[in-house]
Amino acid sequence: MEVGAPLVLELPGAGRWQARNSPARRVPSHGTDAFGGRYAIDLVPVDARGRSGPIGWRTLLATEDPTRFAGWGRPVVAPVAGVVALVHDGEPDARVRRSPAAYPGFALTQAARARRGLPGLAGNCVVIAVAAGGPFVLVAHLRNGSVGVRAGDRVAAGQPIGGCGNSGNSTQPHVHLQVSDSIDWPTAHGLPLAFNAYRAADRVVSGGVPGEAETIEAAAGS
Repeated sequence: MEVGAPLVLELPGAGRWQARNSPARRVPSHGTDAFGGRYAIDLVPVDARGRSGPIGWRTLLATEDPTRFAGWGRPVVAPVAGVVALVHDGEPDARVRRSPAAYPGFALTQAARARRGLPGLAGNCVVIAVAAGGPFVLVAHLRNGSVGVRAGDRVAAGQPIGGCGNSGNSTQPHVHLQVSDSIDWPTAHGLPLAFNAYRAADRVVSGGVPGEAETIEAAAGS
C-alpha cells in the first residue's frame, strides 16, 4: 500500500498532553499494524507539573481511581471536520493500572479485549469520516456516557464530542488517535497523521508529530 502525506489534525482539546506510543519514535507505533493502528498516537492529559495523576503508594503497588487523574472528564473535541461514521458508548471505565504490581493482570486480559474488536480495544469512541470513502479518524478511550454525537452527524474541528476516560484497552485516562483507510477493522491500513500546530517547550511546531514523552499544548491562535 502506498502511503501519502499525513492527515493534519488539531489537538483533541485544550490543556497539556504528553505523547505516548508516538509514531515519531517507532512504526508501528503500538507494536502492531492490527486494527489500522500503524501510526496511532496516545495523548495523556497532564497537569502543570507534567503529572497525569497523583503520586502515592498505590502508584507503585495497586490500582488507582481514574477520577483523580488530570485527564478524567477533560473535554475532547473533534480533531478534524467530517461526518461521524461510527459511535460506541457504554463501556465501563477501568481502574488505573500504572503500577508494576497492577499491570500484569491487565496484560493477561488484553487478548480477551482484542477478541471483542473495536469495543474491547477502543472502548467508548467516535470515528470521523473526513470524506465519504475515508480517511477515517478514530478518537478512543472516552468516558462512559460522555459521547455527545451520533453516527451521521457532521462535526467541525474543535467541536466537543465527549470526555476523556479510561475505557477499553487503557491503563490511565488518555485519548488514542489514529487514521485509517477503512472501518473494516480486520483489514484496515493505518495512515500517517500530524498536528496542525502545537507548542512544545519554547517552540511552536506546525505539521509535526511530538516525540515520545514530549509534552505539548495547542499553540495560540491554532
